[in-house]
Amino acid sequence: MSKYDSSDHAQFYVGVDGGGTSCRARIEDAEGRLLGQGDAGPAATRIGADRSMQAVRTASTAAAIDAGLLPAALAQTSAGVGLAGIDRKVAREALLSFPHPFRMVVYASDANVACLGAHSGRDGGIVVLGTGSVGFATVKGRELRIGGYGFPIPDEGSGADLGLQAVRFALRAHDGRAKPTPFLLEVMGRLGPDPITLVAWAEQATTTEYASLAPVALSYAEAGGPFAEEIVAEGARHVNVLIRSLVEFGAPRISLLGGLASRLVQWLSPDVLHFLSPPEGDAIAGALFLARREGRAPRAEAAEKGAQICRLST
Repeated sequence: MSKYDSSDHAQFYVGVDGGGTSCRARIEDAEGRLLGQGDAGPAATRIGADRSMQAVRTASTAAAIDAGLLPAALAQTSAGVGLAGIDRKVAREALLSFPHPFRMVVYASDANVACLGAHSGRDGGIVVLGTGSVGFATVKGRELRIGGYGFPIPDEGSGADLGLQAVRFALRAHDGRAKPTPFLLEVMGRLGPDPITLVAWAEQATTTEYASLAPVALSYAEAGGPFAEEIVAEGARHVNVLIRSLVEFGAPRISLLGGLASRLVQWLSPDVLHFLSPPEGDAIAGALFLARREGRAPRAEAAEKGAQICRLST
């Protein structure tokens, strides 16, 4: 027996944040009470629309079960789904034609839902600083996306980019073009011990593996280590540009998100710091906001036509 009424009179909302490493979902009732949570594996569209949707289904079903609902209750929910890579035309078209388990679903980019969550649906911008980097803002119904084209072209200020620069400096030190500092020797020791081995690693390394070197660069930079300071300061300069561009677009506040945000903020220019505002919610909160906003009118329409509604947020 379910803890909650899953009849047509019950209203549930599902928010999903699907990224390159995991997919997380939350389900709430009409009053915004958290009922359940679930997760699954990668959901970025680059793995294919079928696998992406399967991760969304798995995470959403887990959230429903955690809430004490039968999986069939998803057919009575309005869902907001943020997915990495949905900006690609082929990915959008595939997802919009793919079957989904919800009464209504609206898809958006991961940056879009993160921005909605950070500012509780109000105008604002975000700069994501994790394995990759991207700037995004919504102002008076307009959207601006800056960067985020994927490593190595170029995701400046990201963990992967910091790692790439560390590899480059380590090779220069080995060749005698740079002083072999403790930072560069550690990078070479981790990936080497010689250029042939390091280059072989670099040729097959994933974005995540490059990003694993970012904490090393940050630690040495925070201790005043040469080259590490240069790498991190250059990354921060790119972040400054992202923030200023979003402000020029009209974003009244900017939130820094991602695993590197708390460590890179101290390297930013003083003139951008007063634009920064702590995020009010996460990407799933943004997806839930989207589900509630887009799901109000379609609920009656879907019930009348007996159809599922699927759309892409703009």
